[in-house]
Amino acid sequence: MSTRSAEAVCVVRWSGRSKGPELERLAALAGEASADAAVAMETTTAGVLTEDADAPVSPPAPPDLTAAAFFDVDNTMMMGASIFHFARGLAARKYFTTADLAGFAWQQVKFRVGGRESKDSIKSSREQGLSFVAGRTVKEMNEVGEQIYDELMSDKIWAGTRALAQMHLDAGQRVWLVTATPVELAAIISRRLGLTGALGTVLESEDGVYTGRLVGDMLHGRAKAHAVRALAAREGLNLRRCTAYSDSQNDVPMLSTVGTAVAINPDAGLREVARARGWEIRDFRTGRKAAKIGVPSVLGAGAVAGAVAAGIAYRRR
Repeated sequence: MSTRSAEAVCVVRWSGRSKGPELERLAALAGEASADAAVAMETTTAGVLTEDADAPVSPPAPPDLTAAAFFDVDNTMMMGASIFHFARGLAARKYFTTADLAGFAWQQVKFRVGGRESKDSIKSSREQGLSFVAGRTVKEMNEVGEQIYDELMSDKIWAGTRALAQMHLDAGQRVWLVTATPVELAAIISRRLGLTGALGTVLESEDGVYTGRLVGDMLHGRAKAHAVRALAAREGLNLRRCTAYSDSQNDVPMLSTVGTAVAINPDAGLREVARARGWEIRDFRTGRKAAKIGVPSVLGAGAVAGAVAAGIAYRRR
């Protein structure tokens, strides 16, 4: 999806000596690249409904051009980590070993218990994940991603979160996913849900083949906030009228960028922040029937690079 650009492409190599300004620059670069990719995808797919789209088709609402919603994916829109489901599908296709998959699962357990990624884990994600995609075609990964979505992801969507997204669509607003997952996979999820598009980690490709390098950095933490702001500038959005949803304290920068922030299935850190700032909290994990969605409360006030294998070590050679 992405192509090489002398001005935009930066090969990221994490160093313990990296300075804050440099990391911020890389986060901004990742956000700009993700916004560019999202706009390109929206331009080519807007208004196109696939026969197998999961989302119900509703009569179009009058467009609300300055308001939008941004949804994190993992544990917010989807149960579990989208990249882990993708990894399971790739392991079944012998792209790498089940031992590699087990290592990734352990990384996910540590993240969910600790609630915060470390610099070391992000370094491992980047260095190991990029070796896997290098040399593979964008077309191949898109085709495999479509298959894996049907097999392992379509039944993992939180009905309550999906209903919130539909509420924004019914109000004429655009809805984007925002995730550290590679933008191609994020776009598949968005398209299948009938959403507008997706902001995700952008991988460099040349002539349709992944080089194994990132454009900027992972779309994670502050990079998500940069991406939302960059997309808002391109699309003419008023961020005060926009809403963002996430489960993780890592997304506080993104949640703080918009007028309305909603914590969905929040981890302990985000729950604490949400309570302190008066953000709405919704939890769909209890199994109890979700409360009716209050349109005024949510619409008022007006989320393979590092993720492709966050711990999935190297492919078999």
